Amino acid sequence: MAISAETFEALELVEVGRSFGDRTALQGLSMTIRAGEFIALLGPSGCGKSTALNCLAGLLPLTTGQILIDGQRVDTVPAERRGFGMVFQNYALFPHMSVRRNIAFGLEMRRMATSEMRSRVDEAIALVKLEDHADKLPGQLSGGQQQRVAIARAIVLQPRLVLMDEPLSNLDAKLRLEMRGEIKRIHRRLGLTTVYVTHDQEEALSMADRLVVLREGEVQQIGTPLELHTTPTNWHVADFMGYRNLVPVEIDGAADHGDAVTVRHEAVTLRGTTAGRLPADAPARAGIRPEDLTVLGPDEASPPDAQVIEGQVAVTEYVGREFAVDVDVAGLTLHARSATDHEPGDTVRLRVSSSRVLVYPAALGSATQAEQRLAGTEDG
Repeated sequence: MAISAETFEALELVEVGRSFGDRTALQGLSMTIRAGEFIALLGPSGCGKSTALNCLAGLLPLTTGQILIDGQRVDTVPAERRGFGMVFQNYALFPHMSVRRNIAFGLEMRRMATSEMRSRVDEAIALVKLEDHADKLPGQLSGGQQQRVAIARAIVLQPRLVLMDEPLSNLDAKLRLEMRGEIKRIHRRLGLTTVYVTHDQEEALSMADRLVVLREGEVQQIGTPLELHTTPTNWHVADFMGYRNLVPVEIDGAADHGDAVTVRHEAVTLRGTTAGRLPADAPARAGIRPEDLTVLGPDEASPPDAQVIEGQVAVTEYVGREFAVDVDVAGLTLHARSATDHEPGDTVRLRVSSSRVLVYPAALGSATQAEQRLAGTEDG
């Protein structure tokens, strides 16, 4: 019998929250997950992403809210009856059982017929490309191979939802890249619906259909990788999306979303675009991705729509095909990119388009629906 995921139309989280005593770990998480989607929960340690996953799994009861599948509540259903598969960070394999027996364990607990169980396990082993290792113990496998076993054990149950809690964090960089591709391939091959927890923005951007960025238990933004990459709704999301230059600035007057605005940081003046409503005289932050701040060649003219900032090179690193350059501009360190190498102390000119200088209110809060619409990221 071929492995295929159970289907549903939509999984809804409605004002889901979880508290531990007087500490709120997660609050007001509302979104609809469509069948077949790959959703990444993204944020720093302690932001509530693993709490959200454990609430979905049934490992933690909700303090507030509901979880529904096609209109039927599942948050009141015991974890073992929800029909979800779970892949843990530490693999959680039985060390005394072979690969085959680890994968078959859940099916044995369901008292499945031997012939069907054997067929499913064989297909799961083939899907994760472990045919030559089926009779080995976990201790005889590499970290990447053990994670493949954990994935096979989850999908062999034909789950209607697969939950993954930072499954690649224990792997080295090369294996992480390989496993990212494998997880995505299996997700698409089986038509899975996947919720994936990570703190790695590159991992989330490369794998997910939509991302949920959390901070201190609150949703900051929900959107596609392109939306979050190009239009973060606040500076916290921008920080996670690689806007390494987050400069505290002052502005003159109020400005609405999308307005051109001039901001200053001591001796540095920048033209930017507002990424939210900026009250008059309120503190703000200007976000610029290093890729959008590039070093001009000695004889290179700046494009008409760009602005030029002069500074001195502090540090240069070769990062493959280009150089990452830290530039001191009147005491402010800016992270930029250059096509050529530079020596510390070299004077360089940086160019950046005003449309790629995003100016945010310094105060943080959860993203309102209006802000998400303005950023083009409202959850549909």
